[in-house]
Amino acid sequence: MLPFDIQSRTRFIFGEGTISRLGTLASEFKPRCVLVVSDRGIMEAGHDSAALNSLREAGLVVASFHDFAENPTSAMVDAGVRRASEVKPDLLVGLGGGSSMDCCKGINFVYSCGGTIHDYHGVGKATSDMLPMIAIPTTAGTGSEAQSFALISDAETHTKMACGDPRAACRIAILDPELTLTQPPTVSALTGIDAISHAVETYVTKRRNVISTTYSRRSFGMLAQGFSRVLEQPNNLEARSFMQLGSCLAGMAIETSMLGAAHATANPLTAHHGITHGQAVGLMLPAVVRMNGAEHAPWYAELVREVDPGIRTEQAPERLAEMLTQWLREANLATSLEELSVPPEGIDQFTEDALKQWTGTFNPVPLDAKRVKALYQSVT
Repeated sequence: MLPFDIQSRTRFIFGEGTISRLGTLASEFKPRCVLVVSDRGIMEAGHDSAALNSLREAGLVVASFHDFAENPTSAMVDAGVRRASEVKPDLLVGLGGGSSMDCCKGINFVYSCGGTIHDYHGVGKATSDMLPMIAIPTTAGTGSEAQSFALISDAETHTKMACGDPRAACRIAILDPELTLTQPPTVSALTGIDAISHAVETYVTKRRNVISTTYSRRSFGMLAQGFSRVLEQPNNLEARSFMQLGSCLAGMAIETSMLGAAHATANPLTAHHGITHGQAVGLMLPAVVRMNGAEHAPWYAELVREVDPGIRTEQAPERLAEMLTQWLREANLATSLEELSVPPEGIDQFTEDALKQWTGTFNPVPLDAKRVKALYQSVT
């Protein structure tokens, strides 16, 4: 059994309507000013008002930052730091999907420690304590509320930078499934596939341990119960709860296990062709499962038995790959590069870029140019 060193740094609060507790929870930090980081879609859904009202009813001074988009860039973080410098917050709230929470963490790195976000690319590079942060996810996908990492893209090169430090972990995560009801169907599909990819990848990494696999396995079971139901019954709160909790558990698994080849090969598709992350990682995941399954079928069998207890070990990788492909089709997502109008001539560049991705180093089967190129070729 592999050793591990894990410390839970986040308080998790789950339940319908729990966003109403934000003001009371924020008051525990005795802040002079709270900066709420949320994108404009969150404003349109009304969640921003609910958060601000709860904070103001608690007698707190509140400021907002909205000038960022999906896949936040270093330039967007810089804009957020300028806003923070104006209002001088001592508590941050990240409200929204993974982009809101990542941008909030990115702002925290630079505002608290100085420099630029590039200085924190990697692990453990924070130079001082950081502001406390409360995360409130409104999607069920990234699990960012459970992680000490911010994923920020370089504004010039579009390279994704994973910036992680224990001091960046959220102090509190509020999981209110009612907030996920406003997700458009496409967002529910893309974030759901992303969450499923996290559960699957974290289960088989080189850093897997008894804690991470417990999170991953339970996450996969909950997401498998919720995903199709959410697509068919978007107002089903039980299904939304399964998705939100499954996503969070997968995020907890990432924190102790990391990811693998599906994420390493997905990122170049996003960087070069603007393919949404959930679509990109969903496309690559079945191929990665088949590749890893040739050497690690027993691990995938343990995972699949969450939903199919009688699966034979040697059949598990293919069964899982087929399940993943079926979920993509249910969500009306592409299962080939051709469907995404991505020409195969770019595969050599994708391969080169994928081999530079940090997440690929945790894949249980070592990646090389031959293997990565074969993954891309299998989805043309």
